[in-house]
Amino acid sequence: MRQLFKKILFVVAFIPLALFSQNEVQGTITDDSTGMAIPGVNVVIKGTTNGTTSDFDGKYTINNVKTDDLIVYTYVGFAAQEVKYSGQTLINIQLVEDASQLEEVLLIGYGSTNKQDATGAVQKVSSEVFNQGAIVSPDQLLSGKSAGVRITSSGGGPGEGSEIRIRGGSSLAGNNSPLIILDGIPLDQRSLQGVRNPLNAINPNEIEEFVVLKDASATAIYGSRASNGVILITTKSGKKNTPLVLDYGFQFSADQITDKVDVFDASEFRQLVTDRGGDLSRLGRSNTDWQDYIYRTANGAIHNLTATQGFKNFTYRINYNNTNKEGVLLKDLYRRNALNLNLTADLLDNHLKLVATAKGSFEDNYYANKGAIGNAVNFDPTQPVYGAGNFEGFYEYTDETGGPLNLAPKNPFAQLQQDDNKSRTKRTISNLNIDYKFHFLPELRFIANAGIDYSELDGKQFISANSATQQNGQFKNFYSGLNRNTNLDLVLNYKNSIESINTKYDILGGHEYQEFYIQSYLFNSQGSDVTLEKNDINRNSLESYFGRVSFDISDKYLISASYRRDGSSRFSPDARWGNFPAASVGWKISNEDFLKNSKTISTLKLRGGYGITGNQEINTNYGYLGVYTPGQPSASVEFGGIFVNTLRPEEFDENLKWEETTQYNAGLDFGFFEDRLAISVDGYYRETKDLLARIPVAAGSNLSDILTTNIGESRSRGIEVGIDVDLARSENFNWSINLNGTLQDFEITKLDLSGSEDFFIPQGDISGGVGNKIQLYRPGYDPSTFFVFRQVYDDAGNPIEGAYVDINGDNQITEEDKQAYKKATPDAYYGFSSNLSYKNFDFAFTLRGSLGNYVYNNASAGTGYYASMFDTLGDFYQNGSTDVVNTNFEEAQYFSDYYIRRADFLKLDNMSIGYTIPLEKVTVRTTLTGTNLFTLTEYEGLDPEISNGIDNNFYPRPRGFVLGLNFTY
Repeated sequence: MRQLFKKILFVVAFIPLALFSQNEVQGTITDDSTGMAIPGVNVVIKGTTNGTTSDFDGKYTINNVKTDDLIVYTYVGFAAQEVKYSGQTLINIQLVEDASQLEEVLLIGYGSTNKQDATGAVQKVSSEVFNQGAIVSPDQLLSGKSAGVRITSSGGGPGEGSEIRIRGGSSLAGNNSPLIILDGIPLDQRSLQGVRNPLNAINPNEIEEFVVLKDASATAIYGSRASNGVILITTKSGKKNTPLVLDYGFQFSADQITDKVDVFDASEFRQLVTDRGGDLSRLGRSNTDWQDYIYRTANGAIHNLTATQGFKNFTYRINYNNTNKEGVLLKDLYRRNALNLNLTADLLDNHLKLVATAKGSFEDNYYANKGAIGNAVNFDPTQPVYGAGNFEGFYEYTDETGGPLNLAPKNPFAQLQQDDNKSRTKRTISNLNIDYKFHFLPELRFIANAGIDYSELDGKQFISANSATQQNGQFKNFYSGLNRNTNLDLVLNYKNSIESINTKYDILGGHEYQEFYIQSYLFNSQGSDVTLEKNDINRNSLESYFGRVSFDISDKYLISASYRRDGSSRFSPDARWGNFPAASVGWKISNEDFLKNSKTISTLKLRGGYGITGNQEINTNYGYLGVYTPGQPSASVEFGGIFVNTLRPEEFDENLKWEETTQYNAGLDFGFFEDRLAISVDGYYRETKDLLARIPVAAGSNLSDILTTNIGESRSRGIEVGIDVDLARSENFNWSINLNGTLQDFEITKLDLSGSEDFFIPQGDISGGVGNKIQLYRPGYDPSTFFVFRQVYDDAGNPIEGAYVDINGDNQITEEDKQAYKKATPDAYYGFSSNLSYKNFDFAFTLRGSLGNYVYNNASAGTGYYASMFDTLGDFYQNGSTDVVNTNFEEAQYFSDYYIRRADFLKLDNMSIGYTIPLEKVTVRTTLTGTNLFTLTEYEGLDPEISNGIDNNFYPRPRGFVLGLNFTY
């Protein structure tokens, strides 16, 4: 990394600067059709590097202009203009739109097309409409912006990962995350221990756009990793013929929790103990809100410094990012130092284009012990934070020896203070793209893309010997790991046209090889004993051959077909290769004679597609082999006075094979009034066979009682609607809105290993011990469906303890009486965004919500009964959910449908106000952003948005406010 810094500094140090001169030209650049000022127009003296750009008001100044020089004005979407200089001091320019440039370019697999010619379900989300704020992870930029895309944060920690689902996913045991491709490199999203989110290595400030590929006709070119969709991320680059631009941005953030778990305060708890006839001597004299002690106002700061410049045949962009963000949970902290570099060169008369990107980052994670969240709910509020004893001044429950009472909850504040867990990750993502147009046949291109994603991690955890959580001396945990992902793809692409039949065609073929290597170590030290707990080395590879052909006939009829053949080392030689074809068609109805002159309908296109994709993202690299792993030292065997470590066999299925998903898609795109109103509607139907799942098997039938195998089939379907409206477009006032919505349905249609129709797989851990699971994978149901007893209520509407509906009528309540009741997956979800600007003022917000989803309130079910509070094995009481006052449950009723709660919600996710001040040399911009500002919901828990539908004591998502300042020179 040190050498990389030196090279970057060397490049920047020799960037030529424009010279000052006496001849100066000023002017204003506007849109010929609207009269609006156009900022960012490139103004360059032809044949030189002397240039500038127009400011926010369209004004520009260029120096060192000589007689007969040609001043060139260029901007994306407009025709270039040239003006000869003959002594003028004022030159105003009206740029005219260039229809050929206005077609929105969309990245697709190993190539690109324009929006008008796309036949698949593809959507681009550009930086102009990203969510704002002190954003650490790129996925937060996209939330609520695209139909069919659902992003759910895993928790409230800084840089916390998210569950990303496109069309709901298609697997049970396989990975349901989409394939993410960063500047041509398919990323491996398997995290090392100690990494919050593998996407955090990408600086959100440097992302130019996301392109989401949703249906199989668009994704099948990626074959075995595309069943759950594809997200293409393009980072920012320099622009040709632009002067040096320096940009500095700073954001200061403050976050707070929005609510707390509803438990008894000290006075309420004392009264409850009195009412229950409890032993008041067990109570303390304090009034402690334990949740107040573990949460804080979390501050953060993000800095971005960027330099960019473009010449005739070379551009560069370099960015440095420093992120320092606290979590609302005490001691939680995320830090990142990152450097991004993009170099682009056009050589050999523009026949050869080279693009080199490098992203390097150092991430420091300081983890808070999340166990404190549960203990803050359970710990007696009458007890003090500090006390006498051997626990470094913290109060703890003790036994007769003065040691910690094993079964009692632990002081949550002490738990945070006495646990230090931190890690550092070093990561580099580098890529070289070579694009060569053959001199003898410029329609033929050869494209080579080579990339590497390399990361190293070292971490350690230390828990004090005086902590109540430690019985055998201090605890030390050392962990390290290495991830290496290398990729090489080679592509030939030929584009041409047959004028005699008015047909354009695009033919592409290629080969790709990707290899993944993961190594990890874990050492534990309990007291003076040091144990190697884990030493894993995993390697897998993927080899692919692919091709695509597309036809555009008369600019009306579109045909595209692709094929990919993938070989994965994760499967046996007999099942290693998978074939993934796709085809799609489109009809640009608006280009037909009966519509092409319409002043109302500007776009009308019918699309249809079919494709097969695969999934090889399973939880093992060697699932078809009998693998043995070293056992723990405690399981060693003595032979002749020598202890020999044992080997533990792992389960295997020699017939393990791909999951395979077949998908059909139909879509209709409308555009009215020059596409100022644009509507896209897609409907899809998807079937997956050979579903991978982890299932229990009979003892002795394999080397484990749990096996990963192909076991079933599923079906999903849905409708997606996206609406973009350009409400106002003028020189001083612009307003655009986006509304997107998704209806979805997922069902397991087959799940059997032995032919039994009643086969099911328990899922969804809840309170009550190992084996308590409240969801089932079962044919005919959504995978997130809850299976519970139907609660019986009295005339006043209160639940009757232990009274459930006898479903089968056998006069007893057994497992047979559990019934499918609601599901965690929403029936529908939606997003609404607005972006408005008036002169130098701008305002934007994003609303997001879901309908038809339910949550099991495990936080209430696990503590909302009197036995959990008073029938304790020790001289203490525990706090619990105040819901016990409503139920009066004496014992746990974990499987009562009482705890299944409706969790529809509407969130104001993001709102930002900004003001831009254009000065002579510097443009200053200030913003104020709020995140997670409010949630409208009937759900009584902390947050209705929970990916698996089970509400445990999870890390709450905070409400944040962000002040931003930006200076552009």
